Amino acid sequence: MSRIGPRFEELKRANRAAFVPFITAGDPDLETSFAILEKLPAMGADLIELGLPFSDPMADGPSVQASSLRALEAGMTASKVLGLVRRFRKADQKTPIILMGYYNPIHAYGSARFAKDAADAGVDGLITVDLPPEEDEVLRAPANAHALDIVRLATPTTNDKRLPTVLDGASGFIYYVSIAGVTGTKSYSENDVRAAVARLKEKGGLPVAVGFGIKTPEQAGAIARFADGAVVGSAIVDLVAKNAANGGNRESLVSETLNFCQKLANAVHAARG
Repeated sequence: MSRIGPRFEELKRANRAAFVPFITAGDPDLETSFAILEKLPAMGADLIELGLPFSDPMADGPSVQASSLRALEAGMTASKVLGLVRRFRKADQKTPIILMGYYNPIHAYGSARFAKDAADAGVDGLITVDLPPEEDEVLRAPANAHALDIVRLATPTTNDKRLPTVLDGASGFIYYVSIAGVTGTKSYSENDVRAAVARLKEKGGLPVAVGFGIKTPEQAGAIARFADGAVVGSAIVDLVAKNAANGGNRESLVSETLNFCQKLANAVHAARG
């Protein structure tokens, strides 16, 4: 059974939103990314989005694109990503993990095989950015067979005609993309996002997490006042990139990244008083 639904129910009972950090698996190398991953729950992560590196991440801005390239250059593969999750599960059986990425690596691995191996490793859900609802049966069917949630994206351009298609077959939660554009490149209107979240919750009945454009603890806290979750990605991978570029050692890179995540989590968790 996926851990995603129970985690959101637990947070709802506590009147708290979820802090959802995104990191790219293998960035800047396998062991450093695992050192961050394994400690994220202790820093306040309620769910974790783990990026599946891909050479052409078209929905992502420069920050996440660069993180994918660093991971690939360090030798990261889909199999190694699942290996990271298996290692994580040796110590943590509770924190939901969602793999976020593109369909090409999954197709190359084999959709049915990937769904089985991901579930066996301890993955809870999949966000496949470039696989629209009309075409995701190839992955949704094996994912459903192995109790993996298919988390769908809704955007500012998802109109009333399109929304039922997005919601049909979605599970776990809805990921609302707060801007019309790629990750980490624009800011959003809080009022617009608030209205969009209310609409999605009314129509879909699933928790709604908001991502793209959240860069600071203050922004994360503001989103957490009305959304079910705040997703932060580009700001975290930027910090990894800065430390890697400065030649910092693994310990300092991991420590600075985790400290930032803790500040984000604290802001999210305190948002509703």
